[in-house]
Amino acid sequence: MNQEIVDLPDWLQGKFIVLVGLMGAGKTKLGRIIASSFSLPFVDADNEIELAAGCSIQEIFDRFGEEYFRDGERRVIQRILSEQPAVLATGGGAFMNEATQAEISKHGVAVWLRADLDLLVRRTERRSGRPLLNQGNSREILAGLIDERYPVYAKADFAVDVSDEPAPETAKRIILELKNHQPAQEPQVQEQKEQNA
Repeated sequence: MNQEIVDLPDWLQGKFIVLVGLMGAGKTKLGRIIASSFSLPFVDADNEIELAAGCSIQEIFDRFGEEYFRDGERRVIQRILSEQPAVLATGGGAFMNEATQAEISKHGVAVWLRADLDLLVRRTERRSGRPLLNQGNSREILAGLIDERYPVYAKADFAVDVSDEPAPETAKRIILELKNHQPAQEPQVQEQKEQNA
């Protein structure tokens, strides 16, 4: 399939497009399509963490625990965001960290891929290597993660519903959303003027 190349909107020049959402939402697959459509590099945070650590995420969890992993994840994402703008797929827990949220907000735009429980269960059943799902009933774990994380994901700049439609169709909707967005005027500039008055 020929990938249609799309001009990056002016408001997105120099910014990262950061995909957030639970495992199984399609961040990596959609991220690759969006990146090639906008002629941007694609970066998968989980891959970068594994490269930096020299072992798999499962091994990091097993040997050092989740807290150690989250600290490494925060540092790796901070490094990525200081580099060349790209489409960045983050791990499901990354956006839960307030410092990471602030970095994403400073350097880019967050797009939440919102998926329902049934879809996530179906998609994650096919893949191993998800440490959080290895701790019991995956449906119950995912339902708990939805309750815990969706209110935080809702702070993202955009929310796009993900379904069983082909990934290129979902990517097209995300691209359209980004292209049609009319960013508000920078409010902090106005605030500073008022403070200085």
